[in-house]
Amino acid sequence: MKKSSTGNLALFAGLVSVVIGGIAFTLNWNVWGGGMPGYRIFLFPGNFVLSMVTEEIDFWPKLLLQLTGQFVVITAAAAALETFFKKVRGDTYP
Repeated sequence: MKKSSTGNLALFAGLVSVVIGGIAFTLNWNVWGGGMPGYRIFLFPGNFVLSMVTEEIDFWPKLLLQLTGQFVVITAAAAALETFFKKVRGDTYP
């Protein structure tokens, strides 16, 4: 069995979350006109980061901030969970 590092798994999870978030954002904006079911669930990490910014910002910086937040939060969470499960299982490889 190939041993993967925590960083690789976390980065992959972060990239997948950005792709899913981008698709959800695009569908919400273009197809549903702002009322897509599940939008808040798909983009919860990105919207959480946006909630920390209280001022009104333009569309593109807001989208970039949302997707960056999506990546950072999911990557950090995946790395923390993987590290936790490696410690619980007693794995010795990094």
